[in-house]
Amino acid sequence: MNRRWRPYAVAAAVVVAVAAAIELYLGRVPWCTCGYVKLWHGVVLSAENSQHLSDWYTPSHVIHGIGFYWLLWLFARRVAIGGRFLAAVFIEAAWEVLENSPVIIDRYRAATISLDYYGDSVVNSVSDMAAMMFGFWLARRMPAWVSIVLVVAAEVIVGAIIRDNLALNIIMLIHPIEAIKRWQMSG
Repeated sequence: MNRRWRPYAVAAAVVVAVAAAIELYLGRVPWCTCGYVKLWHGVVLSAENSQHLSDWYTPSHVIHGIGFYWLLWLFARRVAIGGRFLAAVFIEAAWEVLENSPVIIDRYRAATISLDYYGDSVVNSVSDMAAMMFGFWLARRMPAWVSIVLVVAAEVIVGAIIRDNLALNIIMLIHPIEAIKRWQMSG
């Protein structure tokens, strides 16, 4: 690791650790109550969804990183890239804590197909933050058009396979549409 990046990496690790500690304090389980941690869990409508290292929602966190990179490039271009990276980590960590609060968990259960959603395990949440960092890194390395193609491809593929993705998640959290919910549940 470049010496210039070391303070940002340490600060990012602290932000992730604080978010994990807050989630534990709020009663989130450290890992799946099934007793083990898998690299991948691909069954969306199950008690183990969002409990392992990765799942069908991991691409949405990579997209968060790509989006944060480009938004911060657009609005905070004068801030050093390490500072923008740290801002992205903080935003993602704040979202993970909020997403795993009773208010958002209840909203997911009431307005989306996630009827059995009880929040992420801390392992999953930390992994989601790592996926965001990976997306940020990818966006920094790729031309903008590749970022766009990657986001569209991820949304289309995940949407086709599980009838859910980042765009549908946002729509259903902000303004649920019954037709979308029926389509998602019919899959």
